[in-house]
Amino acid sequence: MRALPLLFLALLSCPPALRAQDLLPLFNVNEKGLWVEGYDPVAYFTRNKAVKGSPQVALAHKGATFLFSSTAHRDLFRRDPGRYLPQYGGWCAFAMGDSGKKVEVDPETFKVKEGKLYLFYNAFFNNTLTSWNQDEPRLRAKADRNWAAHDHKP
Repeated sequence: MRALPLLFLALLSCPPALRAQDLLPLFNVNEKGLWVEGYDPVAYFTRNKAVKGSPQVALAHKGATFLFSSTAHRDLFRRDPGRYLPQYGGWCAFAMGDSGKKVEVDPETFKVKEGKLYLFYNAFFNNTLTSWNQDEPRLRAKADRNWAAHDHKP
């Protein structure tokens, strides 16, 4: 009986890891190749907020489909995709730093720092952005190493 609350707390503190993560593509996409639930990657930088893109303003890039909230955002991305692509393919930055695993994100939980976009898992009372902020330099260095060690599907 006492183990049940402990099990519940353990589940809350560990974001779910994806199965067969080594077979996942470079970008965090769904089964149709749509990047991070269709959020506009440029809006994180230009509007400092998460904005859903439109299927009418889409662009394919390295096997992923990106949606944009405007043609201006799509054109900015097209000219310089490296400027707007998220770190670690759009997988949870905290999980990449903590365990090296590719974990889903809440597209509305993000941080732009030094011109780089980081996305985070945030569900079931577990906002990993908070944990990231408490130990960012160490986690970022570790996430960079872990990401470089992953084999990514083209």
